[in-house]
Amino acid sequence: MTRVMFVCHGNICRSPMAEFVFKDMLAREGKEKNFTVCSRATSEEEIGNPVHTGTLTKLKKEGIAAPPHRATLLVKEDYYRYDYFLGMDVSNVNSMRRLFSRHADVKIYRLLDFTKNPRDIADPWYTGDFDACYRDIAEGCKEFFTWLTHKNA
Repeated sequence: MTRVMFVCHGNICRSPMAEFVFKDMLAREGKEKNFTVCSRATSEEEIGNPVHTGTLTKLKKEGIAAPPHRATLLVKEDYYRYDYFLGMDVSNVNSMRRLFSRHADVKIYRLLDFTKNPRDIADPWYTGDFDACYRDIAEGCKEFFTWLTHKNA
């Protein structure tokens, strides 16, 4: 069982979008039973709030299910429960390193580091561009899955 956690600042835009995109991808590949996938926030600002309407609208447009979700906070104990922590940007990665310790790098990645063009995923809370966010997340999820498949082959 591979356990994957997607992480962003508030857990209402990018990380739940990545969680639902990755779950959809796994289901289409018939691999969903081999994974545990969830998402968390590095900040307490949005804890308890539902997924942003922009994320829900984009996922619906793409035909991806988005079950009810409330923002939850990443905690130190999560380090022992998950194999991979995929941050949406450098700030998320740095927050995870502070929380888990500097020795945690073997589990912490930026989602788009698996692509040919490593970069941050812009926060649509600020940009309003949920289409670009989705494109980046879909690309990252696809390349992360490909990396995992080759790593475990």
